[in-house]
Amino acid sequence: MASRRPFSSTPFSLFILLVSLLNAVAAIKFELPAFRYPPKKCIWNQAHTNTLVIVTANVGPGVNQRTDIEIVDSSENNNVYLRKKNIKGETRLAITTHADGEVGVCLQNYIEGGSNDGESKRVVDLDVDIGADAVDYNAIANQESLSGLETEMRKLEGLVKEVVDDMNYMKQREERFTGTNTSTNQRVQNFAWFTILSLAGLGVWQIFHLRSFFKRKYLID
Repeated sequence: MASRRPFSSTPFSLFILLVSLLNAVAAIKFELPAFRYPPKKCIWNQAHTNTLVIVTANVGPGVNQRTDIEIVDSSENNNVYLRKKNIKGETRLAITTHADGEVGVCLQNYIEGGSNDGESKRVVDLDVDIGADAVDYNAIANQESLSGLETEMRKLEGLVKEVVDDMNYMKQREERFTGTNTSTNQRVQNFAWFTILSLAGLGVWQIFHLRSFFKRKYLID
């Protein structure tokens, strides 16, 4: 009778676990003080180009307070995706990124009554879903009549795509940094040669200058 082999983790199962850990949903709960001229409180998350981002902000009650939200990114263009004033309760916003970088969800809480700065505050529960986490696979399964296994495979496909995008982004950054290092090393080398030649030229000039000076003083022939 053949003996059954004990269960062992396969590389594929470990890969699925790793992908699942890498694509966690960013969720945070905090208090947002109110001011007449409030500073922005921004929560930043990494995202790639053409990535779906869904922001769910649950703003608690607050008397004489107005909470505004803004979604921006850290790219060279400083894209502003949307602004919304006076959000209350649960607000759900969706954007698609235009560039690689960090996406920031910025909140400001204004005082509209006679309260003093910093005394009033609201509790904000913020969830940021990015990429595969932002896709409603249940709706896709109902629309395309997918089975449970097909839905899980669709989820895995989205997660793997995100990992590939991350690897490509890291490769591009590595190539950019390598190019910067090469250019910097070349400039340093050129500057070193310029310094050496300048010092050599200055030394030759000093020799001829001193020789001419001593000849004028009849110190040497």
